[in-house]
Amino acid sequence: MSCAREAEKRAACSDHMLEVRQSDEGASEKDKGEIENMSGITAGKKRFVKRHLSDERPTVIIGKSGVSEELLKEIGKQLDKNKMVKVKLLKTALTGDETKHIAMQIAQQTESSLVEIRGHTFMLYKHRKK
Repeated sequence: MSCAREAEKRAACSDHMLEVRQSDEGASEKDKGEIENMSGITAGKKRFVKRHLSDERPTVIIGKSGVSEELLKEIGKQLDKNKMVKVKLLKTALTGDETKHIAMQIAQQTESSLVEIRGHTFMLYKHRKK
């Protein structure tokens, strides 16, 4: 009798774990979709930027003063010069907002594409005009 009960518990547990995995996969796909929709660059270009900036240190660090006009101008200059920039948000810069919201705001204001967000660091790419 105890073997049958254990088998029922395992079956119920595996069903529950399957539901949890499916809900987690759906949530992560939704977040990825939001980032993909907002960035207007191809997957190959994203791969290139990620590969290029993965070993680099952030060139812009946002502190407790937050996002200012001067900071946006600096990000714009770096994007015009290098096409891509890596930005890090310090914990003091997060005043109730998530990194994703701040990164999307900066991408909109600098007219660039948000490539990736990892923790409190994100990458921006802006195609140069010829």
